[in-house]
Amino acid sequence: MKTPIYDFAREYAESGAVRFHMPGHKGRGALGAEALDITEIFGADDLFSPDGIIAESEANAAGIFGAAQTLYSTEGSTLAIKTMLRLTVADGGKRILATRAAHKAFLHAAALLDLDIEWLYPEEDTHLCDGRVSADSVDRALSDGGYSAVYITSPDYLGNTVDIAEIARVCHTRGVKLLVDNAHGAYLAFLKPSRHPIALGADMCCDSAHKTLPVLTGGAYLHIAASPDGHTRRSAKRAMALFASSSPSYLVLESLDVCNARLSGTYPEELSACIDRIDRVKAEIAALGYEVRESEPLKIVISPLSYGYTGEELMQYLRENNIHIEFYDRELVVLMATPDNYPSDFHYLRQKLAELKIREPIARELIAIPKARRVLSPRTAAFAERELIPVTESVGRICAEAAVSCPPAIPIVAIGEEISADAAELFKKYDIHEIEVVKNA
Repeated sequence: MKTPIYDFAREYAESGAVRFHMPGHKGRGALGAEALDITEIFGADDLFSPDGIIAESEANAAGIFGAAQTLYSTEGSTLAIKTMLRLTVADGGKRILATRAAHKAFLHAAALLDLDIEWLYPEEDTHLCDGRVSADSVDRALSDGGYSAVYITSPDYLGNTVDIAEIARVCHTRGVKLLVDNAHGAYLAFLKPSRHPIALGADMCCDSAHKTLPVLTGGAYLHIAASPDGHTRRSAKRAMALFASSSPSYLVLESLDVCNARLSGTYPEELSACIDRIDRVKAEIAALGYEVRESEPLKIVISPLSYGYTGEELMQYLRENNIHIEFYDRELVVLMATPDNYPSDFHYLRQKLAELKIREPIARELIAIPKARRVLSPRTAAFAERELIPVTESVGRICAEAAVSCPPAIPIVAIGEEISADAAELFKKYDIHEIEVVKNA
């Protein structure tokens, strides 16, 4: 497959051109990547009005992922989330049903677009980051009427997934769109069969390419499925430009472009071999006595409590051994792997976990997601005057932050909601000691 963006940048870098244009480094510098870092010079196309090399590369990506349209983002899934919600609002509806395990980017979009959010909580209280909901629960919630879209996060940060195909069927029966935050699941398109949201019936979804694919940080996709009332490429690009920098990173664009060639080549076989390695190491870790949670294929989710350690203790031990993880809290440690991990990485992980001495099990503490009372809309709270106060004084106040939690920015209390005593206790568990609240409210 051709790589038109990368090829253009490489040819320009090798041409010896005199650069009387941005960026200021003029293709020279200590990083070594400056020669390929360009701007919208003649022939480089325009990300938000493409008709040349970017348009060609995005069309290549759409074909690979099976989407009617694929738009590149150099600002992560954050930009793609805002764009698909703007397109939804453009269709005439602001009421969105969303799973509670939504990233703060969703709440930022809600504030900017003045969305009316109704939360869909998981059927069981398990973990703050658990995004699991059933098609039945979505159907029951939609019976209330008036929604323009359902917004699902799958996979969630813990590797849980939902039945996208069945939820899509429910949404379309009810006449609403299904939007999926698939930030952690770009690679799902390359399983056999595909488990990508677009293949399963979603109307739009975002993929953070940089999370699981060989792409530089910030590279992401917005995929749009074909539909009778589908958005034109022009309207989608126009919506994206509302929230985006007018100076997109060409290094990230080149990375997305080069990734197309790999995805259309040996990547599916590399992915399959990697998943086999992950499955083996999961089984080996479980055999040592650790609890290994069920998750999507590229995550290793360990609860070390049964082994006698908190998640923080295990994280510290792994870091001391130069193993750096994605996420931890008291209960869990989350590791993310891809085909670009060496086989020796998995062997070393298993070795170090085996060397840790088993101790008496630690009791699990249920972390229920507080069901908060909404007082103000996200937009009103976001633009209200605010003040920073101790969490110990926050009960009864209105949250003015998009999401207050440990990484990955899943809301304990969302912007515009009243802070309860339960939420304040959960803040303390996640070592949050101050919070911004709406002033005089």
